[in-house]
Amino acid sequence: MKQLLYLLCIISQFSLIAQNTISGKVTDTKNNPILGANVYLDGTYDGTSTNEKGEFSFTTSEKGTQTLVISFVSFETFIKTANVISLKNLKIKLRDDVNSLDAVVINAGTFEAGEKAKVTVLKPLDIVTTASALGDVMGALQTLPGTSTVDEDGRLFVRGGEAEETQIFIDGIRVFTPYTPSSNNIPSRGRFSPFLFKGIAFSTGGYSAEYGQALSSLLQLNTIDEPVEEKTDLSFMTLGLGVGNTQIWDNNSFSINTSYINLAPYQEAFPDRNTYKKPVQSLNGEMVFRHKFKNQSLLKMYGAFSYTDFDVIQDDINYEDGFRFGLKNRNLYFNTSYKNKFGNNWRLETGFSFTNDHSNIKIIEDVVTDNENSMHFKVKLKKSFSNQFKISFGSEYFLTDFDEDYTTDTNQQYTYGFNNNIFASFVETDIFFSKNLAVKIGIRAENSELLNEFTLSPRTSIAYKVNKNAQFSLAYGQFYQNPKNEYLKFNHNFKAENTSHLIANYQHTKQGQIFRIEAYFKDYKNLVKYNDNYAVYTSNFNNNGEGYAKGFDVFWRQNGKIKNTDYWVSYSYLDAEREYKNYPTTATPNFASKHNLSVVAKHWVENWKSQIGFSYNFASGRTYTNPNEIGFLNNKTKNYKSLSLNWAYLIDQQKILYFSASNVLGTQNVFGYNYKNTAESNGNFNRQAIIPSADRFFFVGFFWTISDNKKTNQLDNL
Repeated sequence: MKQLLYLLCIISQFSLIAQNTISGKVTDTKNNPILGANVYLDGTYDGTSTNEKGEFSFTTSEKGTQTLVISFVSFETFIKTANVISLKNLKIKLRDDVNSLDAVVINAGTFEAGEKAKVTVLKPLDIVTTASALGDVMGALQTLPGTSTVDEDGRLFVRGGEAEETQIFIDGIRVFTPYTPSSNNIPSRGRFSPFLFKGIAFSTGGYSAEYGQALSSLLQLNTIDEPVEEKTDLSFMTLGLGVGNTQIWDNNSFSINTSYINLAPYQEAFPDRNTYKKPVQSLNGEMVFRHKFKNQSLLKMYGAFSYTDFDVIQDDINYEDGFRFGLKNRNLYFNTSYKNKFGNNWRLETGFSFTNDHSNIKIIEDVVTDNENSMHFKVKLKKSFSNQFKISFGSEYFLTDFDEDYTTDTNQQYTYGFNNNIFASFVETDIFFSKNLAVKIGIRAENSELLNEFTLSPRTSIAYKVNKNAQFSLAYGQFYQNPKNEYLKFNHNFKAENTSHLIANYQHTKQGQIFRIEAYFKDYKNLVKYNDNYAVYTSNFNNNGEGYAKGFDVFWRQNGKIKNTDYWVSYSYLDAEREYKNYPTTATPNFASKHNLSVVAKHWVENWKSQIGFSYNFASGRTYTNPNEIGFLNNKTKNYKSLSLNWAYLIDQQKILYFSASNVLGTQNVFGYNYKNTAESNGNFNRQAIIPSADRFFFVGFFWTISDNKKTNQLDNL
């Protein structure tokens, strides 16, 4: 028996000798102890948790080189590989995980719209559930701060900039002609259906060095990567018909949306102020093909086709028989993009787009034929060295070939055009000092063959999270853009127009609500000027124009605090002046309203199985020139006001009846005035108010979804 006890003691002593103790203390970067951190040797069951002092200690029988892992929620995982003998009395500081949900977001000037955005201002369904938007992406974005209501135009005017100063991208690739063409004082619409997009990033300024050729703002539309299910959507509307279908097989999916619009029946029921020799007709189609490879890389091909045809006579004080404008436009857009992760945290993003836009235009008796072919090639690489430091860089090439043939009523013919090729490269870093402080620094270089000019654009943003729900952001950037096609077709002796942005932002978010206020200053230089009423071939052009825009934007959204109700309020103050085009002096341009206000609300009524919504838009008066008084842009229109309503009724789970009405109160809005070219005998110039073609617009639609689960519907798309 004594011999057995002696043997057990020897074995016990050998066992204790074979054990190694691993110990240490875990704190954050401010030396605060972390309680409950998980500590273990990788690939073993040996480990423990830290106590209230952040200390840990455990024994292991493992020998040699081992990997110690320490992890805790909201902090980066710590990994140390060493001989177990040396893993004693460790002092370990865990760094904040900058990828956590409560980490700082660099967001100065940017509104995100997507389910995966850390801070979501608008969701995709908001794009078409807004009453005043009439299903148009651009219309919904005009309820966000920073935009000006230019209702007779329909395009995006942002922070004192013209519509051409906003560029639009699909999956990171440029869209050269994003709007359907229209006649004077009839608003354009975006060419693209919102149904195929998963998210939107709308930058009102201070955007990444990855993007160029935009002085004011940037709109990024991202198509859906993987559709959830196969389905068919049918639309029967007062304006036409629509059909959409999604198919999924293996690692592939294909979605298509088509629509045919004909305004003739509607105009018979609700005549407007125009005389149509040929009512508006349009045919539109979009498709997305997706293929996911075995290595999880993704290929997407997006295509869109649109055709528009109309012939209209508009009342005009200077034309006894009215002003005739006819248009046939054909637009083809193709975009392909590819994304792939490879190597040690590398990511490749590449793609190209091609646009062909062809228009036959009849202006009274003159005929204009425009043809534009444009392409964009892009490659981008991203490398994550750590959660704290990331870098992206790339190059892109833009090609535009524009030709115009102009034939007068006396059969004189003129030909204009240009080839504009731009090569650009960019590099940008994201540096996260902690989950509360981050910086983005970048620079963009561009070379324009047409202008024979090289430009450099530095850009930087910084964001600091002051507490769990609030953060400050600052951004600065230099931005360049070649002059518009309507100038380049006549003259090539230009420099790029440019502006600098300075932005300060505060944002407070918590569950179901967001508050955001942002101030900005923009300084314009090298704007195009000319000496005629309109830019023509004989005009004298120069780059001596300049201007500024400054102001602040406020946004408030709350969802769910009032039962079944979602609403947001946007307000923008704008102070902008320019001396450009044919301006004889510095003045506030006629597209800029000092005050813009939007209120949007949606409420679900369970007993009625209905979603009811309204949008109210207000804009202060815009400048115009009254030749009967001294001065330039010397008067202002009355304030713009419009209240729009919509109602979606759920007939059953997959059938919806939808109604909407814009400007239901019939407010007589005035966008400006046309004055007679010649004065009366008393020296006075008579005038005509520029007003909408119709005071109200009504829409009725029936939407039917067919899917296997019998539950999917288009309510979120209305």
